Order: sequence, then C-alpha cells, then structure tokens
Amino acid sequence: MRGLTKACVLVSAAVIVGLPVQARADGYVSPWIGADTATRTDNGAIAFGAVAGYMGAGVFGFEADVGYTPEFFGPNPVFGDVSTITVMGNAILGVPIGGTHGAGVRPFISGGFGLMRTHVERGPLLNQSRSNNDLAYDVGFGMMGFFNQHIGLRGDVRYFRALHDTDFGSGVNLDPGRRRIWRASAGVAFR
Repeated sequence: MRGLTKACVLVSAAVIVGLPVQARADGYVSPWIGADTATRTDNGAIAFGAVAGYMGAGVFGFEADVGYTPEFFGPNPVFGDVSTITVMGNAILGVPIGGTHGAGVRPFISGGFGLMRTHVERGPLLNQSRSNNDLAYDVGFGMMGFFNQHIGLRGDVRYFRALHDTDFGSGVNLDPGRRRIWRASAGVAFR
C-alpha cells in the first residue's frame, strides 16, 4: 500500500509541475533620446541610450540603463570634447494601472548603482586626453504607457551622482563626488 501511495504522490507532483501555466513576467526594452544637464544654467546636451528591464507579476523589478552623451558641454574649443557614459543597474517599483498585459500605464520610481565614465579629449588648454571611471548611483521617476500588448512609450527623469573614496588608507569611505547629472528622456517601449 505504501508503494502505491508513493507512486500516486510522485505521479501527481509530476503532472502538476509539468502543467503549462501562463507567464506572469513583464519584460521590456526601450531605446531613448534625452537631454543631460550638469548645472541650472546649462542648456543641456543630447543624450541617447537604452533601458532593458523585467517586472514581475507584482510591482517590483530590475532594469539596466545605458546612456551616452557625446558632447556633454557642447562643442568646447578651449577644453576639448567631453563625453559621458552611464551604465546602471536599478531596482524599479511600479504600480500597473490597467493590468500588466494589453493597454495600461505604469508610473514608477527606480534607483541603483553603476558606472559613470567621463572622457575629455585633448584641446588647446589640455595637452592630453583623460578618462575617469567612477562608481555612481542614480534615482529617478517616470511612466510607461502601453497602447497594446507590445508597444508603448516610456519617459523618465533621473539624477546621477558619482561617488569617491575619501579614505585613501585601508578602508573604504564613499562620499558623493562632484560629478552629477540630471537627465530627462523619452522613447518607444517594446514588451
């Protein structure tokens, strides 16, 4: 009798595990174009990049954000060209309004850590090129809206800040650095 019970339990478990279920994930990719600015008086510079993310069936998810600004301070004949690259891994919290499939919107907040790379190409005052790679954090908010199951729009505003190790001894003490960027972006979203 025990052998029959074990066999029934194993067969039942195999059938339950093997049953197809509807996927509850919400992955997306969004190429974007935007503007980066470093100061209040800065006119901003054109930036572009892409975001790829994954939202679970609920409100939590993760995303990777890559951005590039080719002429951060615009054409600069004195210092040379300054470009910026950001590569961030973010946690995202977004509440789906209208469901996770089909038409609907999802306001969200996000934040995470990654790399901020700045590169200065030589100019008349700077006789050599220079690059800096810094650990950085970002925080932001925005909204995704989908017209149907697969196509929509995504826009966000983000704040990036480089971190610097101020303890040059054996420990690590990360403080906010001088490099900071505000970015507003928008793009088509595919899921």
